[in-house]
Amino acid sequence: MERFVTLSMVLFGAALAGALAADARGIPSDFIRSSCRATQYPHLCERCLSTYAPPVRRSPRGVAAAALAVSADKARSASAFVRRVSVGVRPVRSRESGAVQDCMETMRDSVDRLRRSVQEMKRMGRARSPRFAWHLSNVQTWVSAALTDEGTCLDSLSQNAGPTVRAAIRKRVVEVAQVTSNALALVNRLSPRI
Repeated sequence: MERFVTLSMVLFGAALAGALAADARGIPSDFIRSSCRATQYPHLCERCLSTYAPPVRRSPRGVAAAALAVSADKARSASAFVRRVSVGVRPVRSRESGAVQDCMETMRDSVDRLRRSVQEMKRMGRARSPRFAWHLSNVQTWVSAALTDEGTCLDSLSQNAGPTVRAAIRKRVVEVAQVTSNALALVNRLSPRI
């Protein structure tokens, strides 16, 4: 009988520990879900940030930093893709080649601005300090400029690229623009008081 009680207690303890661990994992996911409601693409936001749930916990700054990291990573990938496409564009279609070159340059600028934003988030320091407000302003400016760069790439393609090249690049750049828009929304939720 004593063995049965001991075994029951061990099993109950294991079940309780599992339930608590599952609940602890659910808290950051709920926080990310509620944070993503403030974005233009909430489902994409949740999908991209779900792997960041444990380190983010309940930190608005952590969610914004994770969103910037996702945006920078996707921008790097899209920029590399545009670079590969630019090699394959026939020089006979100079307008298309020019559009792809323009897109490549603006995506390179976007990558640089997002990379700088990720670094700037790390320098913010304490909230309510002039330093925090200054760094936050830099991040907002650079992420907004990156979003403009991505839009410029799409505009250039829509006006001058053929349907095959336009479709191939557009798919990647649109996703980058969407995650960048989400990152900007999450950054804009920060204030010097947080």
